[in-house]
Amino acid sequence: MLDYAALSQRINALTEGETDTVALMATIACEVHHSDARFNWTGFYRVTAPEVLKIGPYQGGHGCLIIPFSRGVCGACARSGQAQLVADVHAFADHIACSSSTLSELVLPVRNSKGQIIAVFDIDSDQINAFTATDKDELQAILDRAFARELT
Repeated sequence: MLDYAALSQRINALTEGETDTVALMATIACEVHHSDARFNWTGFYRVTAPEVLKIGPYQGGHGCLIIPFSRGVCGACARSGQAQLVADVHAFADHIACSSSTLSELVLPVRNSKGQIIAVFDIDSDQINAFTATDKDELQAILDRAFARELT
């Protein structure tokens, strides 16, 4: 099981005082990606225009460059503001296959200090049912702490 306390402490130490959004995203994506073998793609899709997500800092193979809010698991998260824990992406009617190896997915909303969604954090796995409610809750807490500060 992933040691979320240690991961959170490491991310807090690495990003203390950081206010640049891209620097935070890059550091979090790297730390989370390398913390667990279940994670084969880990990254951010940033809100860059109304109803549009564009790829941000990530770890792993290529990702989709643009995802509209109206499509896929990332779009569902951005649209609803709710975490998406998908045990089998093939059972998600509107899944966008950026990588054919992805079998399950966890997507979390990223909010700024005003509560606005500025991105989603997407973690893909090549395992079915790779993610748990604990993963969702612990990773959301890490994101909420990191992005609650005033960012540039």
